[in-house]
Amino acid sequence: MNSQILDVAYVASLARIELSKEEQSLFQSQLGQVLEYAQELQAVDLSAVPDTPVDPNLPTNVLRPDTVRPSLTAADALRNAPQQANHLFIMPKIVE
Repeated sequence: MNSQILDVAYVASLARIELSKEEQSLFQSQLGQVLEYAQELQAVDLSAVPDTPVDPNLPTNVLRPDTVRPSLTAADALRNAPQQANHLFIMPKIVE
């Protein structure tokens, strides 16, 4: 049996989904295309590309300075609360 069929069946079992034979065949061909493309990428010569010293996707300087701004009073915050007591929101218990 083709190892790609086994891979598709294995991944489907991990995801707890049932695939028909037609779906397995479809996903097998798609997986084969992905693997072929990955092999093409492996063949690309990257020797002239310098290493990236820092991950460019990491956000930098994401903190803003703390500033005092107007906010809601306790009465305003509780105005639309369905239930309140002692200046607190009363919520239904959701964890036993």
